Amino acid sequence: MDRAGARRCAAGRGKAGVVCEKHAVRSRLSARFVQPACSHPYCAFPLNKRELCVWSPAGQPLHLLGHQHSVSALSFGNKTEPLLLCSASRECVIVWNLAECAQKEQEGITPQGIVIGTLLGIVLHVRFSPDDQQVAVCAENRIYVLSAKNEAILAELNGHLAPVTAAEFCTWQRNVLISVSEDRSFKVWDYSTGLLIYQSGILTAYPLQSLLIDEENKQIITGCGDGQLRIFSLITDHNYRCVARIDLKKEQEKFCNKIWKSGKESGERQNNSKLCKTNSVRPEGSVETSLSILLIEHCDYSECFCNEENIPYTLNSSYFWIGTSTGLLIINLTTFELEAFLCYKDYSGLSIQFAVSCALTKKTVNGKVLCVITSMFEDVIAVLEVNLPALVRSQQGGIFVRASEKSLSVIARCSLLPESPLRKGLNKSKKEPSRKTLGVKSTVKDQPLVFHYKIQSSGYTAAPRMTMFSPNTNLKKNYISKRKTSVECTRKEYPLESSPPINYEREISVTCKPTPISCIQYSGDGEQLACGLVDKTILIFDANLTDTCNVFSGHDGAVNSVGWSHDKKRLVSASEDRTVRVWSVCKNEPALILGKGMFHKAIRFAQFYFMDAFILLCCGAEFHLLSFHVDTTKDDLKQYKQRIFCKLIQKFLMASTMEITSLSAVNDFYSYIVLTAGSNRALEVFDLNEGRSTAVIPEVHSRSVHQICQNKGSAFSTQQPEAYNLFLTTAVGDGIKLWDLRTLRCERRFEGHSSRCYPCGIAISPCGRFIASGSEDKCAYIYEMHSSTFLHKLGGHRECVVNVGFSPSSPQLDTETMDVRIFVEKDTW
Repeated sequence: MDRAGARRCAAGRGKAGVVCEKHAVRSRLSARFVQPACSHPYCAFPLNKRELCVWSPAGQPLHLLGHQHSVSALSFGNKTEPLLLCSASRECVIVWNLAECAQKEQEGITPQGIVIGTLLGIVLHVRFSPDDQQVAVCAENRIYVLSAKNEAILAELNGHLAPVTAAEFCTWQRNVLISVSEDRSFKVWDYSTGLLIYQSGILTAYPLQSLLIDEENKQIITGCGDGQLRIFSLITDHNYRCVARIDLKKEQEKFCNKIWKSGKESGERQNNSKLCKTNSVRPEGSVETSLSILLIEHCDYSECFCNEENIPYTLNSSYFWIGTSTGLLIINLTTFELEAFLCYKDYSGLSIQFAVSCALTKKTVNGKVLCVITSMFEDVIAVLEVNLPALVRSQQGGIFVRASEKSLSVIARCSLLPESPLRKGLNKSKKEPSRKTLGVKSTVKDQPLVFHYKIQSSGYTAAPRMTMFSPNTNLKKNYISKRKTSVECTRKEYPLESSPPINYEREISVTCKPTPISCIQYSGDGEQLACGLVDKTILIFDANLTDTCNVFSGHDGAVNSVGWSHDKKRLVSASEDRTVRVWSVCKNEPALILGKGMFHKAIRFAQFYFMDAFILLCCGAEFHLLSFHVDTTKDDLKQYKQRIFCKLIQKFLMASTMEITSLSAVNDFYSYIVLTAGSNRALEVFDLNEGRSTAVIPEVHSRSVHQICQNKGSAFSTQQPEAYNLFLTTAVGDGIKLWDLRTLRCERRFEGHSSRCYPCGIAISPCGRFIASGSEDKCAYIYEMHSSTFLHKLGGHRECVVNVGFSPSSPQLDTETMDVRIFVEKDTW
């Protein structure tokens, strides 16, 4: 046996202090595929056929003898007092009490363990139960559940067709064990009865090598030889369905490109940018290395960065270490995104560049974790100390510092700039928004109020009255305005503590023959619902969908979008006929038509903007900012002439895309931010006060974004203004993501559809607590907003659900295919 120690910090191209090799040993192992173990401050690994080494940085290593053949698997217990260690070889399985072993070694007595199993076969994996009373032993194709106190086989589980590579006890379900195997499937067992609860199909072409149970989210995470993570739900109603699949290679390349672009903008990050660029682009003639997943372990990411502003983290998120053959990665399983990675070959001071097995401590101590890796090509075992904060800062610090410096916010924080396109577009009749309306505190100090007496004039200096009598022709208008005011005053406000609408109440057919509905939009008061149809018409219903209030026709193509004005008096529609029309709700004829040669492509989206001062529309790869004015009042001298005009203020081009697939902006209050998503899978943020693009989020989804949904003036946002900066995106086959505009980070993902999430169907409830989405499985899904918890599945549709919408005034949800269905909460108020 040739044993050598090492303690050297690895130099990694400007990354000093990230990883330090604390110990390295060369050992003759007959089987290189060994399961090492870590439990701070101890690391356990075999030295040769009969000897185990329990290493600690604080003292001398503890050497344990008891096996006659090579040790192939090791595992620490879950409790610290006493701390147990289980070691397994083909002839026996032994449990060691480390405190007793250390005491006996000090007394000069050879430590002895308890043999709990003999002649079980080649053992690849061992694991203690949560209470350390049982041990699961994966020996060839079988799983043995042994007592940790004496030699007794409690259960023998037989059913896998290939060697079992990992097994885990379920912490919240008694007597439940989950296993993965090289037969590319996982199984759920009741080991008290020996019965098989669930058996998955073949998941992949590569063997499953690692497994972890996420107790917080009630999920299991499996890793296989091709670098794919698969997450399955253990919630009873979910039937073990696959919630998500993560390709680590793609995530690593995407993360490298992000850092490279960040380093390109800032010279201080050149080292990282060069490193990531060279890693993400494989040189010609090189060999592509495998990204086999060897380990999945919990990571104390949130505890390390809870007090740091430059490294934001997602609240209530699950972070995990992923040990691969080439390095370590940190994955946020709430957003399914890579947070940081460590590649062994980038650090010249490390003895091992390619690993065949790996173990990590679950918790960090002073921000550091211990890691044991064994070499793929040599008989070398190394103990590494990884500085988690240093690793993350070296790769992410510059990105989030620049993101915070931009201070992007949906709520306008300053007055209009002198050269702002919005200032140019405001017509004289509309006043510039004041600091008070922008939400900015006024700098004018309060002054004492002084009342002055007025002396009534005799009238001799006034001009003579020319009109002797003028009838009051505004009676009807005043009556209508008073009636509207009384209706608005009696309208109920959306309850903040309402439950999600899940009870089916009503269904109507919008046309006599089946006609797809392409878009829906509630008015701001929730009293009316507009529907755009493929048959070129627009229908307006009352809130209860009991009557058709109006029908608008005039487009020569399918209606792509409809949008209400803030005052609920007008409607804007966009169509495939390359026109945009502005309608007055009380009339059937359009008040304004934009088109007839103005646009070179179909208008995908149009909406009112900046409190009805502008119209935004997207056409091709650009969106237009239009100033318009519609005055339907008629002059006495020019009775038949209406004062209507529309003016193009500016065009904004979205970079590196062929077409804008979605656009979103707030019209309920003054906001300068416009969000656009393109066919290039990117999302771009425009500040129309500055008149330029301010941020780009590349690869928002794995496919093109089909809809952006913002939290526009909900009741929840009035209590928490920061909620305005949250928005949703969705894409076909890639679920729904929740983003924070201030950090440009994905905060959560919403998974759980039994089919792909349909692109045009996401909505946020006015209370800000729920989101709804349509799906291709003819159902709608409701989630809890800030925990991404799946709540309800609403079925019964005849076709794919393409649109969903919450009523702003009552807890009801409209879902649309070729029909309209209303779901309300249980206790209708």
